[in-house]
Amino acid sequence: MDTLTIAVLGCGQMSGALVRGWVRSGAVSPRNLRLWSRSPAQAVALASDAPGAVVFASAIETVTGAGLVLLGVKPVPTAPLLASVAGSLAPGSLVVSVAAGVSLAALQAASPPSPVIRVMPNTPALVGAGAAAFVRGTHATDAHAQTVQTLFSAVGVCVEVANESLIDAVIGVAGSAPAYFYLIVEALTDGGVRAGLPRKDARLLAAQTMLGAAKMILETGTHPMVLKDAVTTPGGTTIAALGVLESAGLRGTLMDAVQAAADRSKAMGG
Repeated sequence: MDTLTIAVLGCGQMSGALVRGWVRSGAVSPRNLRLWSRSPAQAVALASDAPGAVVFASAIETVTGAGLVLLGVKPVPTAPLLASVAGSLAPGSLVVSVAAGVSLAALQAASPPSPVIRVMPNTPALVGAGAAAFVRGTHATDAHAQTVQTLFSAVGVCVEVANESLIDAVIGVAGSAPAYFYLIVEALTDGGVRAGLPRKDARLLAAQTMLGAAKMILETGTHPMVLKDAVTTPGGTTIAALGVLESAGLRGTLMDAVQAAADRSKAMGG
């Protein structure tokens, strides 16, 4: 990664989280970052968090000489933007898209000779706790896949999926899912306040508990059902709470939310 020059087209929430996460982790040197955004203020703000990164006035200038191009603009203009800079890409330059709903076919049509990889990350990459999955296009080699694996693993976990249709499922399970968990923490906080806790304490306890539960799954490798049962004593407080959640259909609601996000991603891809 020390010699890889990365052109970032679009400096919004997702690409901003990735860039800041890469810089914080030391995975990418700011001097290897070239930034452009339709909103110059966003690019300048991102550069201020990555001293040494260079902001360019045009997308074509940004990609010229870059070894990897990160497409971080909104979905609709992604393929047209790639087509507009395709003639300025260095031979073999890797194109990485993080746009939901923009297919490999659309990306490859916009820049036929380029190796393309489609990645679905999420914003906790900012704090080194992201979750990402990727699928490679026709011209992407094992070396290109390894580059993506290294970059995105530096800010969390990263897996390669076997086919592009699975990216829609990843969006439902990980890409959009931070919002589900924020909603849950917000609701737990309100519940704590209703039960008498100060809001600041309730939010801290709820967020830390979510973090701790996730770490238990990841670090012990234990099935969530086993971990749940371990804290559910007969006639206790936890089983009383779980009864309410099951009656309200929490399990099915979350499954439906994942499916809704996956379906929306498919629809966006046409």
